[in-house]
Amino acid sequence: MSDKEFWVFLLCLCLKVSTVKSQGSPQDAFLLQYLERRLVQIEERLSQCEQNTVSITQKTYDVSSEMRAHLSTLNVMRSEVRSQLDSISARVEQVERELEYLENKMPAQSDIEMEEALLEQQIKAAELDQIKRKAKIKMENDCDVALSQIKSLKMVKKMGDNAGSWFKDPSDGSAKVYLLSGIRNDTLLEYTSLQSFSEKVAVPPAKVVKLPSSWQGTGHIVYNGFLYYHKADTPNQILKVDLSNGTVVDRTLLPNAGRLPVYSLNTNTYLDMAVDELGLWVIHADLEYGGNLVITKLDKGNLAVEYTWDTQCKSHDAEGAFIICGTLYVVYNTHYGGRSTVQCLYDIHDTIHSAESPVVFFPKRYTSHSSIHYHPGDKQLYAWDDGYQTIYQVETHTSDQITAE
Repeated sequence: MSDKEFWVFLLCLCLKVSTVKSQGSPQDAFLLQYLERRLVQIEERLSQCEQNTVSITQKTYDVSSEMRAHLSTLNVMRSEVRSQLDSISARVEQVERELEYLENKMPAQSDIEMEEALLEQQIKAAELDQIKRKAKIKMENDCDVALSQIKSLKMVKKMGDNAGSWFKDPSDGSAKVYLLSGIRNDTLLEYTSLQSFSEKVAVPPAKVVKLPSSWQGTGHIVYNGFLYYHKADTPNQILKVDLSNGTVVDRTLLPNAGRLPVYSLNTNTYLDMAVDELGLWVIHADLEYGGNLVITKLDKGNLAVEYTWDTQCKSHDAEGAFIICGTLYVVYNTHYGGRSTVQCLYDIHDTIHSAESPVVFFPKRYTSHSSIHYHPGDKQLYAWDDGYQTIYQVETHTSDQITAE
């Protein structure tokens, strides 16, 4: 039934009802009620039909929109695939051209032999250059002394965390003292002198230097007004910071370093910087070398690696180390704390050896060091001992005296 026919029927029905009402008989009244109920039911069904029609129309629109979106996506993917196929085709053509070029330019056997000979000469030249650089490091200064005794202990102060590092700038004429408390921070304290540092209230007050990034461990050092330290959250990056303005002036990644702690008793230190009469060094443990310690000489200007020595000194049960005149001295202890001893050394000049050297004992103090730094001018060790900033006086002998003894 069309809409027009329905409304005609409804109009006739209404006229019929009106006619029945005008007659007013009981039978007609019953018929009227019946027709009214049917009319209400028809209206409800019509309303439901309209709702269903609207719902179906909306669903049809949604499906149509979704299909259009999928078609658009498919068109984009088809274009990308076509573009990739074109690119692959171009690359294949380029590879074919390059292979053809290489076939035409393939050197003869004699040319290959000449290139191999040239490569061998270059390798020999590089090895000779390494030997010359090593000899230069040995001859830069007259370093023919060795540690013979650690004779005295002075506890200067107690401040900061249980672990940390403190030291003087070993540059000529510098009296400044530096302190870095803890195993991770970005703040350095600078004192004008050892006397100022040792006072209960420093006069003048310590200068607080905010570093551009945090440091890790306790293996830092200051040299010629620059702080050298292991940058936190990196395995082997060393930063050089100008303390006059707090800016990074250079950085380097130390090869094969940072995969395990340099000392097993100081598990937060992976790179330990040191300064001696020959210049700037870094000590680390090499996993590929059985965990033994490795010392690397760095150019203090641009942090370039000058030479690296593998040592026989183990990192197990070591708590620290220091370098005097190109000789590494490794300090050992126990996990429970005890008297620190130097039980292994490595001399880059190959004039003294661990087997021929007696064990050197630190003065009695039954704790463990978190850092030990040698000052070549003062001939002293600046150590951090369970929160105490301590100084050890060292005695050295020349190689001639050692041989005579």
